[in-house]
Amino acid sequence: MTKTKHPLASSSWGIEEYNALQRVIDSGMFTMGDNVREFELMFANYFNSKYAVMVNSGSSAILLMIASLFYTSNKDNRLKAGDEIIVPAVSWSTTYTPLYQYGLKIKFVDIDLHTLNYDLNQLELAISSETRAIMIVNLLGNPNNFEQISRIISGRNILIVEDNCESMGAMFNGKYTGTFGLMGAFSTFYSHHISTMEGGLITTSDEELYHILLSLRAHGWTRDLPTDNLVTGSKSDDYFTESFRFVLPGYNLRPLELEGALGIEQLKRLPNLIKIRRENAELLQKKLGNHPLFIIQSEIGTSSWFGFSLIIRDGCKLERTNLVRELDKLGFECRPIVAGNFVKNPIVRFFNYEVSGSLPNAEYIDRYGLFIGNQHYPLTDAIHTLSQFNMDC
Repeated sequence: MTKTKHPLASSSWGIEEYNALQRVIDSGMFTMGDNVREFELMFANYFNSKYAVMVNSGSSAILLMIASLFYTSNKDNRLKAGDEIIVPAVSWSTTYTPLYQYGLKIKFVDIDLHTLNYDLNQLELAISSETRAIMIVNLLGNPNNFEQISRIISGRNILIVEDNCESMGAMFNGKYTGTFGLMGAFSTFYSHHISTMEGGLITTSDEELYHILLSLRAHGWTRDLPTDNLVTGSKSDDYFTESFRFVLPGYNLRPLELEGALGIEQLKRLPNLIKIRRENAELLQKKLGNHPLFIIQSEIGTSSWFGFSLIIRDGCKLERTNLVRELDKLGFECRPIVAGNFVKNPIVRFFNYEVSGSLPNAEYIDRYGLFIGNQHYPLTDAIHTLSQFNMDC
């Protein structure tokens, strides 16, 4: 492999992040504490959510988001094993695995070849009297059309939860993705919009779910709950008594103070990071919108452009392996579009699942699609190179 001139991701840290790390190191306090709490408050405020809970990864955020729905006292929001949840056929593994782990029936629906989000006609056909929830995945920074989805589920008791791990800062009709559903999951992994090394968050405006998340995050104990809460009703003011009192079957998914401190500094950068990503995308759309070889992603609302998808146009005889090889020579680091058609992965043999209709678009991008990185710095040279790219179809 040649040296990567155009990587998938690169660091957006500056001196402020390194100083924040040093302050935590100097404090000697590394486990979850004040920095994490401050970052959670900042994050909730930024995204206009009542609450945010930080965890150790975006994958853990999805796990806790699903788990919390099994313990809520609100019957309208509660899930149970066997309930049907609709998912797009293209996403990351941990969009799906918590659904299996909690015994949900998974129904795969095709995506739109151009937006890479739900094919809304197929989504509407997939909804049945058994459907209890829909997982919305905003892919590669692109919002779903929440207005149409709201219309589709109108009058039905169907929960909406969001995997927004690739789409921090994206908006639809002036509202941030990750806040349309009952809960939304975010990632702060190295390659995402902001980086805390590892990390993730859940946003919600439901107070009971917030309290459940706090308990599930840390062993299922009561220690982190407020005195008056919606899990136990109330708890003792005696710290010793509440230190090891367990009320829910939880996990240890706590983040570190180092990650919280990084999040505080990175969130300050987010508006400008997204501004530059969007400027790169505008240039890409201008230069490659009618490219003879590639289909690029069609924007819904205001994308935060996690990366740039390139799908070989129908009718071209070009093999993706050859395209990857040529892009590699030009210094582009490439990956499949998330996991492609996820139903093709051997892991699904463990799932209780069905496919709604067929998955021609998921299958097409599985064979002919890839994505390259977007960055927090201008990509004029990379986009010019792509615009001049020519292989015989």
